[in-house]
Amino acid sequence: MPGIDKLPIEETLEDSPQTRSLLGVFEEDAAAISNYMNQLYQAMRRIYDAQNELSAATHLTSKLLKEYEKQRFPLGGDDEVMSSTLQQFSKVIDELSSCHAVLSTQLADAMMFPISQFKERDLKEILTLKEVFQIASNDHDAAINRYSRLSKKRENDKVKYEVTEDVYTSRKKQHQTMMHYFCALNTLQYKKKIAMLEPLLGYMQAQISFFKMGSENLNEQLEEFLANIGTSVQNVRREMDCEVETMQQTIEDLEVASDPLYLPDPDISRFPVHRNLTRKAGYLNARNKTGLVSSTWDRQFYFTQGGNLMNQARGDVAGGLAMDIDNCSVMAVDCEDRRYCFQITSFDGKKSSILQAESKKDYEEWICTINNISKQIYLSENPEEIAARVNQSALEAVTPSPSFQQRHESLRPTPQTRPPTARTSSSGSLGSESTTLATLSLDSLVAPDTPIQFDIISPVSEDQPGQGKTSGQGGKRTNPFGESEGGKTKPETEDSILHQLFIVRFLGSMEVKSDDSPDVVYETMRQILAARAIHNIFRMTESHLLVTCDCLKLIDPQTQVTRLRFPLPSVVLYATHQESKRLFGFVLRTSGGRVESHPTSVCYIFESNNEGEKICDSVGLAKQIALHAELDRRASEKQKEIERVKEKQQKELNKQKQIEKDLEEQSRLIAASSRPNQTSGEGQFVVLSSSQSEESDLGEDAKKKKESEA
Repeated sequence: MPGIDKLPIEETLEDSPQTRSLLGVFEEDAAAISNYMNQLYQAMRRIYDAQNELSAATHLTSKLLKEYEKQRFPLGGDDEVMSSTLQQFSKVIDELSSCHAVLSTQLADAMMFPISQFKERDLKEILTLKEVFQIASNDHDAAINRYSRLSKKRENDKVKYEVTEDVYTSRKKQHQTMMHYFCALNTLQYKKKIAMLEPLLGYMQAQISFFKMGSENLNEQLEEFLANIGTSVQNVRREMDCEVETMQQTIEDLEVASDPLYLPDPDISRFPVHRNLTRKAGYLNARNKTGLVSSTWDRQFYFTQGGNLMNQARGDVAGGLAMDIDNCSVMAVDCEDRRYCFQITSFDGKKSSILQAESKKDYEEWICTINNISKQIYLSENPEEIAARVNQSALEAVTPSPSFQQRHESLRPTPQTRPPTARTSSSGSLGSESTTLATLSLDSLVAPDTPIQFDIISPVSEDQPGQGKTSGQGGKRTNPFGESEGGKTKPETEDSILHQLFIVRFLGSMEVKSDDSPDVVYETMRQILAARAIHNIFRMTESHLLVTCDCLKLIDPQTQVTRLRFPLPSVVLYATHQESKRLFGFVLRTSGGRVESHPTSVCYIFESNNEGEKICDSVGLAKQIALHAELDRRASEKQKEIERVKEKQQKELNKQKQIEKDLEEQSRLIAASSRPNQTSGEGQFVVLSSSQSEESDLGEDAKKKKESEA
């Protein structure tokens, strides 16, 4: 090729400095060519490796698309359209993978092989010849030096011959090596261009061939398929955008509506308690005993399933049975100074569990739901309606029935006729009555050194006074709504038109010295609460307080056995706490006590669910109804007595008339018998003997005696 510089091979024998200088320039050029070609080789190697990786990745993609229909996605379902679409894509991509494999082979043959050959063969040959030339040049210089040191005076033919032969050999070797080295350097200028152009030509030809294969595979049918897929993708994108917009709006609405729910204890007035539920789910803290006095609380998710209470830890696939709550009992308890705790006890009493709710709303809903499930209401067709009907009487403890209030509105006495034993509220409704004891000391209200009873010891008989209870007979089961088994009604509640049920907890009772002021109840509350705090007594007995027109009953919520019965006439005073409406108490006047044959007064203190005033109102209403019923009974008895007197007078009058009639008859007979020798029409005499007359008189006297006794 014109324009390429050459090293003069004919001047290699002379080995002039100019030739050596020109050789240095060629060697410098060879080093630059070697450095550049190494960089170009690395770039082309990356192209080849990338193409191989692309071919392998394309093949793997095609393989994964084919295996899509074998996958079992939890939310994928059986999407046949998606499977068929991916199968079609798999075929196209598999063809592209074949094309990429062919391209990789062509790049290896047409691009990588020429540049590799130049790098491994030609450049290494130049380096090898350079090293050999340096060795030959050094040997030649050493031989010339030895030859130059030959002595002119003491010539030695043998030494001279050896030195001459060495010069000859080294010069010949240098000359031959130099010629081959010059030839290789001159050839390198041509090979350099070939080594750069031939790989590029092979690369472009391989790419052109690849594109031709691609255009052959990309037919009209494939273009139509890709257009349909593009339309489907756009439809899915629009549907996704609509769904995202809807979800964003839902999120915004939920954020606004759920803001009060972020509080652990939301306001019940805004989120009312649902008391008719038969299904409930949520997180609760469960108490687990780890020792004799130590315990831990674990937060778990609880839910009801039929008559079972299930629990499930976070991360578990399914829940496990925590307790069978059919016929169970549930009650609020105080446990380790935690709020909203309640205890569930199985029907046989062998298993119990203490749980803690997060809020008051959840706490009350859990208790109501478990109560409804324990009555097996969930087995009915409309459980919520039946639960509402069954809990109606219990709900009267929270909201008294308006119809009942209207029914007995006329029975409420006016403030002037209110009996002195009526209920007094925490606002001081007694008025002037409480002022009579305002100057009394606290010791005059409660007897000093009076023992306090903190628990209900055992059930007592709920029979009427004067009815004996046979030995060995247990407490009778009581229906809190006035109905008994077999459809029969108890004598003490058959005439009662008031039945209201409240949930209460017994705090304690103690004897008091006075029962005519609410201060007695307030002082008793103070002493009982102080004694509980001093002695660390936190356990309270929960009961159902049934208020009727005859009595107050404390009923065991589990067994429905009457624990205590308080005759309503003996309840002489009742009041709520001045500040805490949860506390209320009443004073019961009984016969016998610490002093024989002397009536005593005992004050009973209870805690309710913010229903103290309602309970006192219910007791007051019951006393008013009982008072009017007693007045009606007395009026009825008086009317019956008057009717009996009238009937007796009428009987006496009839009896007198009968006596007069009998006397007239006897007088007639006597007059007839006084006529001598008077015979009958048949020749017989009618004679009234003295004995018959006496018997008749005795019969009349006996008859009069019986009538007088009657």
